[in-house]
Amino acid sequence: MKELKFLGLSLLFFGAASAQDVDQAKKAIDAEQYQKAKTILKSLIASSPDEGKNYFFLGDVYLKQTEQDSAAIYFNKGKEVKKNPEFNLIGLGQIDLNNGNTAAAQTKFAAVEEEMGRRDVDQLIYIGRAYIFSEKPDYKKAITFLNKAIAKDSKSAQAYLSLGDAYYGDRKQNEAYSAYRNALQYDSSLLRAKLQLAVITKNTRAAFPEAIKAFEAIVAADPNYGPVYRELAETYYIWGVVQPEKKPEYNAKALSYYEKYMTLTDYSLNSRMRHADFLLLTGDYKALEAEAQKMQQMDKVNPRILRYLSYSLYENGKYKESSAAMREWIAKADPKRIIARDYLYLGLANLASSVGQDEQGNSIITDQAAFDEAIANIKKAAETDINITAEFNTIGQKLFKQKLYGPAAVVFEIATTNPDNPNLFFDSFYYAYSVYYDHVNKSDEDKKNNIENLKKADKSLLKVIELSPDAQDAHLYRAKINRYINTDESLGEMAKAYDEYIRIVTAKGQAEINNQKNNLLDAYANAGAYYALTDKAKATDYFNKALAIDPNDEFVKSQLKALK
Repeated sequence: MKELKFLGLSLLFFGAASAQDVDQAKKAIDAEQYQKAKTILKSLIASSPDEGKNYFFLGDVYLKQTEQDSAAIYFNKGKEVKKNPEFNLIGLGQIDLNNGNTAAAQTKFAAVEEEMGRRDVDQLIYIGRAYIFSEKPDYKKAITFLNKAIAKDSKSAQAYLSLGDAYYGDRKQNEAYSAYRNALQYDSSLLRAKLQLAVITKNTRAAFPEAIKAFEAIVAADPNYGPVYRELAETYYIWGVVQPEKKPEYNAKALSYYEKYMTLTDYSLNSRMRHADFLLLTGDYKALEAEAQKMQQMDKVNPRILRYLSYSLYENGKYKESSAAMREWIAKADPKRIIARDYLYLGLANLASSVGQDEQGNSIITDQAAFDEAIANIKKAAETDINITAEFNTIGQKLFKQKLYGPAAVVFEIATTNPDNPNLFFDSFYYAYSVYYDHVNKSDEDKKNNIENLKKADKSLLKVIELSPDAQDAHLYRAKINRYINTDESLGEMAKAYDEYIRIVTAKGQAEINNQKNNLLDAYANAGAYYALTDKAKATDYFNKALAIDPNDEFVKSQLKALK
């Protein structure tokens, strides 16, 4: 009897210790101390191999770290144990959601619901969270399950917390705010709910001072709660974007808070990657390169590190190294992980390393194959995500200034394929501008084969004129381009374009007329030559105005003489 009593007492203490450890693991997960949580949970699995929740929580940590294969291992082990195995079906269901297999996920979730007791609530909460945190979230489904949980337990703080997350993801700020408030009503210690209320405050009419105050109240309550420092960092970063004059000051604060956040996590590879994401966001490329190198020392297998390394190496002027790192990342990564920016950086790195200067300081292509590949990758970036074309103006302008007009035209043309591109007006003009200068530098034979490009450039200028009818340079270069197309129809378009250019310039007054003397001379001479065949009075007027600018122009004098 004494031995049985002793054994019973031991189990009681062990059960209490186990529950306490699970709570510590949950707190570590909430504090984004994932390595600490994994250590606790692996210990719990070793001491209590029949408790399914331990496997589920550990698998969930791996999912948070986007290590899906490792998560699946623990979920599959956990579903075979005696106690609470059904939680692991929820984890496997989230993996199905990640993989786009919604039907398989729903089957697993239905099986979990069938096994639930009348008072069970946690399973519904975690099904809801699976829908929230899957790679392809379905917030409305999550809301449905979380409302089921609340119907069973109207005082479940965790259900309200997750409901707030679902509404927040569904962009229903008011409903999210109410849910987080309810969570705090039933558990005032929930720092995550307080944090999310402050985040909503930040998003409401950019109420940054109020949000900062709310975050600082959380710091006062628990100075060791890491996520609040990350939110402070992100708030100051966004505030700096909204108020550019304060950006240096706020960026410095943001980086300082993020460093504090890092000290309160476990400096695991995952937390370092989040740090790298923030360094990328703030444009601190020297620190990003250093962080990427540290991550490489920790883990030479994870290919994602190569992305950070490539981005930072490019921004730090190490173009060949950047290209090599990006090539390796693209070769090793799951194809669905490759984003438009990866192709863009590979293209930019190859551009930078394949263009040099001749003895006269002119830009020249030093490696045609690498240059062609660079343009192909920039095109691929746009094919992957058309919105990245908003950044092509800078690339095209750089090529244009290098007098690489043909490649510049390619970049600007890609940019004009996006109707929502904020630089559409300028990109459309510079596309035509680049085509024109590329054309005039071609051989006579190549010029004959370039007419279709000139016609596309003309259409692009018509788009510019549609957006801004008095854009004088658009009319000027329309005229120049149509002159090179050199058909009866195009020469008529040339004359009309010169007419508009002349009208706009002369309406601006003598200062602009003086500034545009050379272009006006060309306009009067070329349009006059066209009108000499159709409208002699207009031709005479234009030739006389040309001679007023340059009395010694032999072509104009001969044309005027022929008219008489």
